[in-house]
Amino acid sequence: WLVLPPAALPGQQTPIGSVCCFPPSWLLRDPEMQLRTTYKGFTEAVDAYFDHLMPIVVPLQATSPFCSQQYKKGGPIIAVQVENEYGSYAKDPNYMTYVKMALLNRGIVELLMTSDNKNGLSFGLVEGALATVNFQKLEPGLLRYLDTVQRDQPKMVMEYWTGWFDNWGGPHYVFDADEMVNTVASILKLGASINLYMFHGGTNFGFMNGALQADEYKSDVTSYDYDAVLTEAGDYTSKFFKLRQLFSMIIGQPLPLPPMIDSKASYGAILLHQYISLWDVLPSLLQPIKSELPVNMENLHLNDSSGQSYGYVLYETVVFGGGHLHSRDHVRDRAQVFVNTMYVGELDYKAVELSLPEGQGFRQLRLLVENRGRVNYGLALNEQRKGLIGDVFLNNTPLRNFKIYSLEMKPDFMKSLRHTAGWSAVPDYFVGPAFFRGRLWIEQQPQDTFLKLQGWEKGVVFVNGQNLGRYWKIGPQETLYLPGPWLRKGNNEIVIFEERTAGRIIQSVDIPYLGRTQYVD
Repeated sequence: WLVLPPAALPGQQTPIGSVCCFPPSWLLRDPEMQLRTTYKGFTEAVDAYFDHLMPIVVPLQATSPFCSQQYKKGGPIIAVQVENEYGSYAKDPNYMTYVKMALLNRGIVELLMTSDNKNGLSFGLVEGALATVNFQKLEPGLLRYLDTVQRDQPKMVMEYWTGWFDNWGGPHYVFDADEMVNTVASILKLGASINLYMFHGGTNFGFMNGALQADEYKSDVTSYDYDAVLTEAGDYTSKFFKLRQLFSMIIGQPLPLPPMIDSKASYGAILLHQYISLWDVLPSLLQPIKSELPVNMENLHLNDSSGQSYGYVLYETVVFGGGHLHSRDHVRDRAQVFVNTMYVGELDYKAVELSLPEGQGFRQLRLLVENRGRVNYGLALNEQRKGLIGDVFLNNTPLRNFKIYSLEMKPDFMKSLRHTAGWSAVPDYFVGPAFFRGRLWIEQQPQDTFLKLQGWEKGVVFVNGQNLGRYWKIGPQETLYLPGPWLRKGNNEIVIFEERTAGRIIQSVDIPYLGRTQYVD
């Protein structure tokens, strides 16, 4: 099955196969944007995306009359999912019909499907598409409930949740393997088809993690291991072997032997021997945008007028004296506050005010704002602009006349950082924000490994220019997955952007540690 995340355009990094993905952030440059509706600005973007994508997809259908030369007897696509869990959003009753017709009018002929949890099933339907259900625990009568929204249709569990994802500051969730396998057996016994989500755990590399917002904002950790059937690194779990036993019993014969798993490497301690302060990087590598008013990340004049999608934004202005700083809840998602280069505190969803120390004359007030990840499920999608989304006040007066620095930390920036002047030996104690670098020497063919950042506080790790993702001492995640193909024999460059308290070394270990565990209820 194929999930089509609407409204990515050529050149935009939106994966075809993602689930619960956030539409590209440049759509939010429009202050009136209504995502996942028939709002004109959104449907125009979806149409442009489908006009580019469907000529690629259509020939790959199993029964397409336009099969490519590679698939003369039909391609690998046997079904297309119209939307994903739209019933949990459901802001426009005409939207699902619009997406369905956008697919049909461009040559999609395979089975159309929708996918929702029980509460969203009746709101995510569209005529002509098979409704499927998502869940983890098989409540009595749940599959029969499908008959109440569509009669005499095959039953399918589109997402059977084999585990769960983690948020920063929470536990590492695990789901009991025996309970999972017993539920799979019950689903199959009831005659339903099943798709395991996740079968293979994954990774939110770079800044690509999502977030949830119900009672409060919670961002996902870098690892999407999910306690899945295969781990984040592709290793077998007890769930994998128990499922093999179940499937072998059902078909009445043994399954083929699974392939061998590549071993993981422990490369030991890596010394971060050089650093450069963010404040020293600004003059040489970053050109500020000048604005009287604060500008949110997406509306910065960058990237061919598509704005900034991820990373950090630094807002700089000049103030006289100190006093009471209040964000009016306009920080998205977390800001470190500095007077000149002195750290004075943080602002986020919960902390909306702090005191600035008094001082002589004019001083620079700096707010380093991190986009911690956009909410990608639920009703808050239209409120996912990041950075400063409105005025911040000092002594009840709104701040004005900003220099705004975009810190997307893209490959070109990291390459320039490598060659910039100003790197020096790391002192015994140093407080960020700063970049630190070291080298990992590998003698043999590189293997997967995990980086442990004990003693570091919060930041991002880059290996040979690849952004591995975020770390944060509040956990639960304590190691970052580093795939072997991103390493090379010989020298490997490690760069860490640390927001506050830096360590001196990181450890390469062969076993991940995803934090204190808690069983899913």
